[in-house]
Amino acid sequence: MSPLGKYYVGAAIAAVLALLLFDGLLAGLIVVAVLAAPAVAYFMLDESQRARLRRIRRRQIGR
Repeated sequence: MSPLGKYYVGAAIAAVLALLLFDGLLAGLIVVAVLAAPAVAYFMLDESQRARLRRIRRRQIGR
């Protein structure tokens, strides 16, 4: 399984657990936080680090 696929599975498990353990509003906030974490982490990178990440992703697309 790809690393991205593992992330999706983990996010789905966290969402289901949040829905089972907490009430509706709190569970919704937890789900949004889990899904927004990669975007926040990406924007915390320096511009040179983002450029390097884009180059690496482009190289892997052509495989």
